[in-house]
Amino acid sequence: MSERVEILGVEVDAVTMAQAVERVINLIGEKNPSIVATANAEMLLRATHDDELKNILNAADLVVPDGAGTVWAARHLGKFMPERVAGFDLVQELMKIAPARDIKFFLFGSAPGIADKAKLKAESLYPGIKIVGTRNGYFKADDEPEIISQIKNSRADILLAALGVPKQEKWLAKYKDELKIPVSIGVGGTFDVMAGVVKRAPLWMQKARLEWLFRAMLQPSRAGRLIALPKFVLKVHKQKLADR
Repeated sequence: MSERVEILGVEVDAVTMAQAVERVINLIGEKNPSIVATANAEMLLRATHDDELKNILNAADLVVPDGAGTVWAARHLGKFMPERVAGFDLVQELMKIAPARDIKFFLFGSAPGIADKAKLKAESLYPGIKIVGTRNGYFKADDEPEIISQIKNSRADILLAALGVPKQEKWLAKYKDELKIPVSIGVGGTFDVMAGVVKRAPLWMQKARLEWLFRAMLQPSRAGRLIALPKFVLKVHKQKLADR
């Protein structure tokens, strides 16, 4: 098991990308329904006033440091956090090794047609990959039994849920045992990027830890969410003072 760092009440695994991939493979082998969370600054901040989300994250089998803010927070608190493990990149690494290991995926979420486009993209990037089902994220409570049945019967090894935070985490936690999928991961906007609907930041901006800024410039509707960043920094600094 990896070391965990507490950031604003949430335990985040201090893992590299390679260690995160290995952990997911091990979880598939264990065959017990498990949840992997991708914790960025926005999610960690939300968890400070959403106890249900905080409890789900702390019960998750793996919580990766998705975002420069999470890595900064751990290091600011004087803790070891080797690198950022972005949810999008984790999905790509898992898809890359999937054909050789016969790992099967189910893509659930995003707007109608997006998961299907992401499936086509994955099949072109990773020849031989098995994506055994897709379902968009627009549904009512009445649709849930059918969705659960579809996912369960697909016999996927990994369920990727793109319903947005915290809906995806809460939905997965609620139905984890019914779904009986070895690994479920909340992946936010991953399908949108794979489908080409949303662009990802240039590599230099990713390396400079400015991906959040790129997303805000590209999607002005997200600009309001940037207010969360200074709040996050302030709360982490308060935690550091309290830990002394």
